[in-house]
Amino acid sequence: MDFNSAQRITQTEAARTGLGTGPNRRLRLTLLIGMPMVFPVFGIMILVPKSFRNEVLYVYEAGIIGCLLHYAWVFAKYSRHASRPPYLTRDLAMGGGFYLPSLMLGFWPGIIAAPAWALFVGITYAIEVTRRRNDHR
Repeated sequence: MDFNSAQRITQTEAARTGLGTGPNRRLRLTLLIGMPMVFPVFGIMILVPKSFRNEVLYVYEAGIIGCLLHYAWVFAKYSRHASRPPYLTRDLAMGGGFYLPSLMLGFWPGIIAAPAWALFVGITYAIEVTRRRNDHR
């Protein structure tokens, strides 16, 4: 086994378990930081005066938009499935997880964009796999 094969196996195993490396790590951290942050936001909204509650909510909603834009940026960087690191397609589809915090806050752009994003990633993957199968015939 050469060095590149060993390195690829190590990267695949790291991407499958834990936080992974490279873009997988960035996407997983985005999801792990962005999604559960809704609970501290609720706590902060209880503690701050009523006049600041909307501002706290707007900051978190901007964070959700930023997280989804980060997913779009990684997708644009690795637009072809063949050039993606292992498990990156799965991690890209996890951007649909921002649906739940958006639903909890009643944030309509997130309620619409998060599942649409996951659907978009799935459809592009299916099209590319189908196109690759047809090219091999």
